[in-house]
Amino acid sequence: MAAFLLRRLGFMILTLFLLSLIIFFAGQILPGDPGRAVLGPFAANSAVQALDHSLGVDKPLVTRYLSWLGGLLHGNFGKSYAYQSAVAPFVRHALINSIKLAVLAFVIVVPLGIIGGVIAALHEGRAADRVISVTGLSLSSVPEFVSGIVLIVVFGVTLKVLPVTASAGAGAGVWNQFRHLILPAIPLVFVLFGYIARMARAGTIEALNSDYARTAVLKGLPQATVIRRHVLRNSLLPTITVIATQTGYLIGGLVVVEVLFNYQGLGNLIYRAAQQKDFAMLEAGVLIIGVVYVVATLIADVLLTLLNPRLRIGGTQ
Repeated sequence: MAAFLLRRLGFMILTLFLLSLIIFFAGQILPGDPGRAVLGPFAANSAVQALDHSLGVDKPLVTRYLSWLGGLLHGNFGKSYAYQSAVAPFVRHALINSIKLAVLAFVIVVPLGIIGGVIAALHEGRAADRVISVTGLSLSSVPEFVSGIVLIVVFGVTLKVLPVTASAGAGAGVWNQFRHLILPAIPLVFVLFGYIARMARAGTIEALNSDYARTAVLKGLPQATVIRRHVLRNSLLPTITVIATQTGYLIGGLVVVEVLFNYQGLGNLIYRAAQQKDFAMLEAGVLIIGVVYVVATLIADVLLTLLNPRLRIGGTQ
């Protein structure tokens, strides 16, 4: 396990380094002048050039990358062109907000998806299986902005039982924050339910048809015991991978949902940074999403190794 972790950490560091290269140089070739974006289209060229010089955007690319990377290693994400302030507080606040929304969506969709997938597998080919499979596929195909608008109109405007914005304001209690986050979380549940249920169903069917499950049944163990002790642990292995790969999407890929519900999360931050040509903010936000993806994948690999002894044995050979 120690060798496995060291190997995975090495790959993670290499991945983040390559990601930093791609993010930085991609940000530099995007159209737009930071000085012009800050001062406006009618500002004098001399003022724009002076601001570009003060921001350091007229320096060579390699020099700017090394300076940016050195700042990242010391926890300094740079200075926002648009706000003329440090990027780190904005990114930290947005990341915390996105984590809150992602956690709520996970708390709802993971149990529902796993339970739905297991029920579908136990009733393979029957009505319950078809209903769950078709429902999951249908919900996954609905874009977030469509389901989000419907939810706003029905529950926020017509019934007026839930707030139409996701931000509860400073100092809001847990219940108030939950009421504001439930509407933006539901479109995410719709999208992810089908994926998780489908993987749980496939894993459960494979586990039920395995030799160890059949042996347990032949020994006279009740079906509930077989499922709990022998099937679930193995059937959830592919589901863990799906959940991990969706973590980055929930943390930073929620641009549509966060803009629609006026939620100050990481996706909304990146969207506004792209609009304002705020490259320092844009690069920091995208890099944080990359870090979340890499860390989530590492955690999933560790969990898979712990749950599946065959992976540990294979890794030592």
